[in-house]
Amino acid sequence: MSADPRPYYEHHVFCCTNERAADHPRGCCKLRGAEPLRDYMKKRATALGLKGRVRVNMSGCLDRCELGPVMVIYPEGVWYTYASEADVDEILEKHLVQGGRVERLMLAPEDRKPEDRAARTAGVSA
Repeated sequence: MSADPRPYYEHHVFCCTNERAADHPRGCCKLRGAEPLRDYMKKRATALGLKGRVRVNMSGCLDRCELGPVMVIYPEGVWYTYASEADVDEILEKHLVQGGRVERLMLAPEDRKPEDRAARTAGVSA
């Protein structure tokens, strides 16, 4: 059996842009501003010279609705919540340019609701 081919992109970013009814109990990423933030991320990634190495895509539901907007970056499988262009800039620079992590925005597998994440991250510095 041959080895897997090298990845087409160094990093593939999936930004949930799923939409649910405004009164849905889980909420949704789209109604929390995911689409304009994803569009901003694409433009900034290009401006940073990441085009061709990093692909930023929208995705359907990633099933972490309560924590949205959310994104996952592969091949690492690192999940982030984000709420502003500043958050997007920090993720681009620290994770995709420098190879680090933005710990204050990272989601752990056990984070299901905002209160789970808040309890886990209490005292974590930026």
